[in-house]
Amino acid sequence: MAKSSSKKGTEPELFAPSETTPAPEQMPTAPARKKAAKPRKEADPKGTASPAAAPETGHSGATATNNQPTAEAGSPVAAPADRLDQIFEGLKQKSVAKQAIFRNTQAAFDCLRLVSQELVVELSRKLTPLDSSVIIEYRSVNDMEFQIKFSGDLLVFVMHSNVVTFPDDYGPMPGKYVEADFRRRFFGHIMAYNFMADSIKYQRLNDPGYLVGRLLVNIENHYYLEGVQQLELPDNDMSDNPITPEAMRLFVESAMIAAVNNDLVAPLLPEIQKISVKQKVENQQVSRGSKVGFSFSHQQPHEA
Repeated sequence: MAKSSSKKGTEPELFAPSETTPAPEQMPTAPARKKAAKPRKEADPKGTASPAAAPETGHSGATATNNQPTAEAGSPVAAPADRLDQIFEGLKQKSVAKQAIFRNTQAAFDCLRLVSQELVVELSRKLTPLDSSVIIEYRSVNDMEFQIKFSGDLLVFVMHSNVVTFPDDYGPMPGKYVEADFRRRFFGHIMAYNFMADSIKYQRLNDPGYLVGRLLVNIENHYYLEGVQQLELPDNDMSDNPITPEAMRLFVESAMIAAVNNDLVAPLLPEIQKISVKQKVENQQVSRGSKVGFSFSHQQPHEA
């Protein structure tokens, strides 16, 4: 009996901690939080009411620095006048000028097409009686490219779609003519490349092409010609070089002369002792020659 009385005495002590952690002592903390939230509602009329109102309305339009809405959602906001002026000046000085330059370059390219066709007709009339196997032909590829095939050579004229500029010390840039007008710093450009005709015919993709000349066209429809030394380069004072059919014909004739005079040189024997399977499968002739003799220099005298 004494042992049972001791167990009964200990049981209240074991369960005492759970009975002495009443929830009512923690419950008053919840009303305390509610009381702490009341001052926020009272402070709303002092200046925080409008921020609280914005989330309730779900406004997603433009807002000012004080969180006040300045426009409805999806409505445009007027840009500052100074930024509009900057955009307008940029479009006026560059974009409008570049569009005019592109049109001038396109006109020059069309002129090159016309004179090239005339040259092909004239040369064909002279060569056909001598040897009908010598074919000279003009081929239009697309709006940005045409080709002239003569003998084993192929001249490819390509017009670039973008208007470009150059460093201040390059080509015509340091000249007084360019410095006098900011718009004259931008050019359209047309390139003339010389390929071996068989490289295109047999799809020898690793065969090189050589830049013969580049024609730069500016906003005033004047040109600057740079290229290999075999070209008959004019006095590169752009102010005295308007684009004319005669000037474009001279460019094409000079490019053809440079291509004809640039002979094909075969590689040395040690260079073709081995051939890879890849070269055989891709129809690459290891003994193919390469053009030599082109000497390109951009350090031509510019206008004073």
